[in-house]
Amino acid sequence: MPTPTATRRITVTSPAFPDGGTIPRRYTCDGADVSPPLALSGVPADATGLVVIAEDRDAPHGTFTHWLMWGVYPRLAELPAGEVPAGATVGRNDFRKNAYGGPCPPRGDRPHRYVFTVYAADRRLGLTPSATADDVRRVLAGHTLALGSLSGRYGR
Repeated sequence: MPTPTATRRITVTSPAFPDGGTIPRRYTCDGADVSPPLALSGVPADATGLVVIAEDRDAPHGTFTHWLMWGVYPRLAELPAGEVPAGATVGRNDFRKNAYGGPCPPRGDRPHRYVFTVYAADRRLGLTPSATADDVRRVLAGHTLALGSLSGRYGR
């Protein structure tokens, strides 16, 4: 399957944890289970929308999607904790819910890596809320202006 690529970079940070740091409990299944705040910079001026995908790269059965959102207004400098921006659509995560599902690795596993990737698209995606991360990546292929990511770890 084609994957989105881009030469330009978006800087993705969070006031809640540093890149590669521990994701606070509040943003996990052991806490309030709300999405962490994200700060964005370097989004191209010609972007028509942003896409956010959060995945567990260390899940036992392969990459597990925790959050999928598209149609985010490209001029937003931040995504507040636990909020879906006006006009954005939340797709189906691997918990089979149209919502953010926080890190929730099996107890006793070493801490898992969670990657929050933001893509700047050059067109509207035209997807339904039942779309999965694979569907979004398929539509983004060839239509990604820039991308960036933030990673965090969480163990139980």
